[in-house]
Amino acid sequence: MGLELQSKGLPVGHKHQAATMPSPGARVVIRDAEWIVRRVDNASDGGWQLTCDGVSEVVRGRTGMFLTQLDKDIQVLDPAATELIPDVSPRFSSALLHIESHLRSRVPNDGRIYIGHRGAMDVVPYQLDPALQALKQHRQRILIADAVGLGKTLEAGILVSELIQRGRGARILVVTQKSMLTQFQKEFWNRFTIPLVRLDSVGLARVRRDIPSNHNPFYFYDKTIISIDTLKGDLEYRNYLENAWWDVIIIDETHNVADRGTNSQRSRLAKLLATRSDTLILLSATPHDGRARSFASLVNMLDPTAISDPDSYTADDFRDKGLVIRRFKKDIQSQVKSAFKEREVRCERHDASTQEELAYEALLSIPFTTGGKHEGGKRGELVRIGLQKSVFSSPAAALASAANRIGVLQSAGDVTPDVVREIEGLQQFMQCLEAITPKSYGKYQKLLKLLGDAQFGWSKSDTNDRLVIFSERIETLKFLYAQMIEDLRLPESAIALLHGGLSDTEQQGLVEEFGKSESKLRVLLCSDVASEGLNLHYLSHRLIHFDMPWSLMVFQQRNGRVDRYGQSQTPMIVYLITESQNAKIRGDMRILEILQTKDQQAYENIGDPSVFMNVYDSALEEQLTEAAMAEGMSADQFDATYQPKTDEGEDFLSMFMNAGEETQGEDAAKSSLDSIASVPSLYSSDYDFAKTALSVLSNGGGEIQWQPNDTSQRIILTAPLDLKVRMRQLPRELRPENDQFVLCSDPIQIQSEVVRCRQDENAWPKVHYLWPQHVVMEWMADRLRSSYRRHSAPVIRVSNQDAGQMTFLVAGTIPNRKGQPLVIHWLAGTFQNGKMIQVEEIGDYIGRIGLGKTPLANTGEAFDTTPMQKLLPTAIEAVRNEVIARRDAFDKQIKAQLDHQIAELKRLRGRQFEQLNIKLEKSEQIQSIKERRRAERTTEINTIFDDYQKWIEDTLTTERDPYLQVIAVVAGSKA
Repeated sequence: MGLELQSKGLPVGHKHQAATMPSPGARVVIRDAEWIVRRVDNASDGGWQLTCDGVSEVVRGRTGMFLTQLDKDIQVLDPAATELIPDVSPRFSSALLHIESHLRSRVPNDGRIYIGHRGAMDVVPYQLDPALQALKQHRQRILIADAVGLGKTLEAGILVSELIQRGRGARILVVTQKSMLTQFQKEFWNRFTIPLVRLDSVGLARVRRDIPSNHNPFYFYDKTIISIDTLKGDLEYRNYLENAWWDVIIIDETHNVADRGTNSQRSRLAKLLATRSDTLILLSATPHDGRARSFASLVNMLDPTAISDPDSYTADDFRDKGLVIRRFKKDIQSQVKSAFKEREVRCERHDASTQEELAYEALLSIPFTTGGKHEGGKRGELVRIGLQKSVFSSPAAALASAANRIGVLQSAGDVTPDVVREIEGLQQFMQCLEAITPKSYGKYQKLLKLLGDAQFGWSKSDTNDRLVIFSERIETLKFLYAQMIEDLRLPESAIALLHGGLSDTEQQGLVEEFGKSESKLRVLLCSDVASEGLNLHYLSHRLIHFDMPWSLMVFQQRNGRVDRYGQSQTPMIVYLITESQNAKIRGDMRILEILQTKDQQAYENIGDPSVFMNVYDSALEEQLTEAAMAEGMSADQFDATYQPKTDEGEDFLSMFMNAGEETQGEDAAKSSLDSIASVPSLYSSDYDFAKTALSVLSNGGGEIQWQPNDTSQRIILTAPLDLKVRMRQLPRELRPENDQFVLCSDPIQIQSEVVRCRQDENAWPKVHYLWPQHVVMEWMADRLRSSYRRHSAPVIRVSNQDAGQMTFLVAGTIPNRKGQPLVIHWLAGTFQNGKMIQVEEIGDYIGRIGLGKTPLANTGEAFDTTPMQKLLPTAIEAVRNEVIARRDAFDKQIKAQLDHQIAELKRLRGRQFEQLNIKLEKSEQIQSIKERRRAERTTEINTIFDDYQKWIEDTLTTERDPYLQVIAVVAGSKA
């Protein structure tokens, strides 16, 4: 049956049978050309779709897709019939590179870290934890909910890198905010050389121009990044979305797509995306809004079987699934003492001017109306507080709000006497606001004094010391823009506004400019659109709150722009606080100071400031602050009212925590580092491998032009034709000028280059990271794997192995039902005088004989391989038996997990039906409607659980026949 024919010694291979399929990594012959199978997917016609890379000369450098129902004459090459060829290259370099290229092609499919920690970054133990937690799962579904500034993008990059090396990351989709597209794209490329094609407004236009109109762009490009708003607003691309499948989907700032009970387009899109990939990574520092249903929607995106009742559940419903990880700065501070600087906080106080005091009095004297009538009490006060909020921002913002209020009142229809009095009061208020000139505006004058203070230390001429100023109101930002240009004598190019009214490319462009030393930009005036996710810390460590936030979560988000992982300077956070003689105004301002105190308390001791107000939503926190002022609550009462709830049972926040599952502090750091592993290698470094590979591949010819530099560990390479074909998958901004790559294997130099490139007009590094995941390294490895003719393997002779010994290096892969490599073994079968004596791991064998550690001598003379050829079928049979034995052990181990998961699914399905019955029993709807609801929900539940159970069975069930490939043969020789 199918691959069982391998053991029968067919001369070349056997024809593919419908009952089985070649697994990824298998070499096959299709249409008289040789291919390497890269992925196997279900096809709509009931067969399989094979995605293959060309190996033989005619198809080299090409990718082909084949349907097994159409191409029935598919030959899987029989390892027992592999032709063994003496390697005559100097020092057996061709064979060693061939072996190395195979060893680099795949890492073991286990729960350890093999490559992610090697990204161009400083290794910090806690950042490995999300990948370790996800790799314990059979499919990687995780919400990384670390606090602001801890590096969630890096954590995602580590996990994705591991999946790529396991053959489960070929197709990637990232969905984020429009202002974050370039930043996220750069982090993934600069740190991990993961190329994401940016589909912003410019990128979409480019895609429409570059590909046929009827092609799905999400299939044309394997790795893309797009904003959720673009997907939401573009019907064409939403249709493409529904007809595409990815290996990995990442949704950034995922709290924006949680179900808030409104069935928003964002939420519907996220639910759709959750079904379009095996791996789903959600990122958010604020992963819930305090409502059980909202957080349940995120958990159920990760695992639709996890929570049966989204309105009532506990952490036990999902904690053992490893779906969520959340840490705060205080939790990991001991690991990163050099990476996090303790922030310096300054509260700059100033007296309100006489003109401001008059404006406050005018505001408090306005007889606000609701429904055309003057009404005292809380309702009327809430109207005042809404206007007071703008006053606390700036006179410019208050003028706009007052004018808007007058417009609303005048357009309401029935202008009652009470409304007339309110309008008159508003007009008087506006006159007082207009009297506040910049010189009589105390907060602005305090800002100017601060910026000129030598102790504060900011200089507008220092290109490496940028300033970030936050305000909630765009009118305030516009005032600051115009006035600072005049008073600080700044050119217009030195100051810019970043707000939500800008297009995606405009927002991205400003953030890029702010991070470049050569840019003339010195001051960035930000609305709270910039408080979410953006890196503003590269050249800035000073942040000024021109107006105080009314939400603790906004404090956290704003401050996190400069106080974050990677900040090299001490973050300086400044609050401008107006002190009024008016008791009411002074009391309300004091409430905002209490918020600032609570934020600092959370920063130092708790981690998450949102536990104070316990609503986990910035808008709701603002409403509580407004209500406190409207009710006349004192600052002390406000402080006492909003304290962390520690005695009311299980705090909602505790659902995120992994207490009991993960160790803490130094033990956690140690265990994370202990999980780093490596694959066997014959070369001392990536540079050594690449240099040797290019020497052999070029072989004195002119096809490949390259130049090494041993001192700087750099290689300059001009892309040959087949590499240029691969480069089409790179974003245009990553394709090097004149197709000439500058590659460096030193991650420290790459980090320096990332910093340096911000000073260059070209915002992308000109030096690329030379490591296994770069497109050039993948191209080299593929070329080396196909360097010998079809269905052949090299033979080398070494002096540090007994003359009578022959060792067969064989790769054994067992796929699951989905064609994914589930069990991977690299084995060495050794014969002594014609008799098999042992089968061991290739890594153990390489270490034992020191292969690759010392130069080998090769006379270049061909030698007789007949003895090896005769032993090959026996070697294949022995290795096959070993792989099957290991598969059986794996099956035995996995069966317990499979049985447990199926039993758990049965229990969870039962809970879903219990919840359905409870809801229907409580419902007062007529019986026919309840029965219809029961039938619809029953179908939905059964579909979810049947699909999930089938996924588990297909993923964890191994195919019976392993795919074996002979990599090389090592024969002993006399010294």
